Amino acid sequence: MATAPPSLDLVATAKRSAFHGVDIPNHTDIINCMHCGLCLPHCPTYGETLRERDSPRGRIRLIKTIAEGDLEITPAFAETMSFCLLCRACETACPAGVKYGELAEAARAQIEKSGVLATPGRSFVRALLLRGLIAHPSRLRIVARLMWVGQHTLRPVLRAVGFMRLLPKRLRTLDTMAPEIPAHFTRGILPDVMRPEGEVRGRVGLLQGCLADVTYPEYNHDTAHVLVHHGFEVMLPRGQTCCGSLLGHTGELEAARELAKRNIEVFEKAQIDHLVLNVAGCGSFVRAYDHLFHDDPAWADRAKAFAAKVRDVSEFLAEIGPKEPTVPIRRRLTYHEACHLVHGQGVSSQPRQLLALIPGLEIVELPEATRCCGSAGIYNIARTEDSLKFLKRKMDNVEKTGANLIATGNAGCLAQIQFGCRDRSIDADVVHPISLLREAYGLPGPKGRAPRYAGN
Repeated sequence: MATAPPSLDLVATAKRSAFHGVDIPNHTDIINCMHCGLCLPHCPTYGETLRERDSPRGRIRLIKTIAEGDLEITPAFAETMSFCLLCRACETACPAGVKYGELAEAARAQIEKSGVLATPGRSFVRALLLRGLIAHPSRLRIVARLMWVGQHTLRPVLRAVGFMRLLPKRLRTLDTMAPEIPAHFTRGILPDVMRPEGEVRGRVGLLQGCLADVTYPEYNHDTAHVLVHHGFEVMLPRGQTCCGSLLGHTGELEAARELAKRNIEVFEKAQIDHLVLNVAGCGSFVRAYDHLFHDDPAWADRAKAFAAKVRDVSEFLAEIGPKEPTVPIRRRLTYHEACHLVHGQGVSSQPRQLLALIPGLEIVELPEATRCCGSAGIYNIARTEDSLKFLKRKMDNVEKTGANLIATGNAGCLAQIQFGCRDRSIDADVVHPISLLREAYGLPGPKGRAPRYAGN
């Protein structure tokens, strides 16, 4: 069972709503919740505790109570909102179409504005990591380069002398959870523009991302090459930045809006037909840019037009009609559905359709494929112990499949499930579907890398 949040102070009352400013939970979504309970079996946190306040409808009831002025924003309310994975499985299950994810993000923004969790240490960490680092990809790349040096020089020494065993358990876990930083990031393996030979079918933009750029840049490489293979010009314009999803999910919606404005401006200048993404969390957030600016007349129309161009790479390939791969990959594969792909974007069948095209691939259905793995943005960093409980259930299901290849379309899920495999000594590769397609098309890997999966 997950750690119980502190008891909610239900006697704390307010004369008027504690919510104020731009980012207020939407009243229509609040009252549209029928409290029918159809979301309960799909909610990972409710499944862990079986407490009403840890369910979507329970959280919505608390949000409603605060909105009506009968409850203040308290540390306990902040805790129960923080416990939520924001996986949005409840949205898929909801017969009333309640946009719980938007409600939760707005509630978290209100929590940050209220200052109920503010301490000098917490404020410093948030300013440093969220607004100072993740919001600035160039700074993030510098830090990632230092981490690459540390992973290849200092960490082996510290492990060899037993220093890592002296660290608290949580830090040791985070060290083993961290993905290996690659030698080259996206800009080191891709040009600004890639053009196909022959007829050009259209122009697409590629969002390089922030954390994904410094952990899994090969997926940007593979996405670009597959798109060019299908006759599209691929633009990787300078000046693009983090999509803002990690800030938005943690209550920093105003900072997320500033990042969104920069991306909209950059890709408008590139005159793209579509913006293609390969990270589910980013795609889900960028698709909601119109909601992010719903109260801003100067940006609302631009954000809506921009969001309409967004496609996940698997969705885009399924729309245009993918070419038939010819290189066999003789592996047993199972597919984990990233929450923000299936629940946030409604993309589920398309990745499976593409994987089914690959010759030699044996596909085995993953039990509870749509259930969250516990990565959830930076949830596995902020709430590591809870995250591991959700990962356990995911890895139990992975082991049932006997797969030696696990595909998923989100960078956070990739890192989380890779850690799960290492932790359980499961001999399986975890990979983005686009990389399997790139190899099945016989296209070159980053820096001339030999095929990892094809021909096995």
